[in-house]
Amino acid sequence: MSLEVEEVALPEALVEARAQAETQGWRYAGGVNPRTAWALVEAGQAVLVDVRSGEERKFVGHVPQSLHVPWATGTALTRNPRFERELEAKLAKEGGKQAVALLLCRSGKRSALAAEAAAKAGFTQIYNVLEGFEGEIDAGQHRGTKDGWRYHGLPWVQD
Repeated sequence: MSLEVEEVALPEALVEARAQAETQGWRYAGGVNPRTAWALVEAGQAVLVDVRSGEERKFVGHVPQSLHVPWATGTALTRNPRFERELEAKLAKEGGKQAVALLLCRSGKRSALAAEAAAKAGFTQIYNVLEGFEGEIDAGQHRGTKDGWRYHGLPWVQD
């Protein structure tokens, strides 16, 4: 007896992200901009996972209802050796390693590294939120003036 596997139709934005990932040679499913990430979360088509440190979430702010799995911890940002296991545990209710998860960090760089590590560990639907929560540093050494989650006016809270 053979079991038929139902193919899940991905939202168009994720299909495009996968195509871009192939073109760019990324080793994870792809990247989406903050507005697309929020639209996917709002539609129940993805889960947002904040990979910043606990300190960043507390003092800089975070997206309500986002999951938290730090890629690195402490002021020295030491790599979390349990990242992949913690991510799988947090995503268990959403489908585990097959869950559509969008990883968010400060600027999109650490979350890209986290997405790559997750893909290597067998996660099949891991996407990076491009621009991150605060965005890139501008000429005046400030973040949030040209891109990022907060720059786009998306929901966030601060403790």
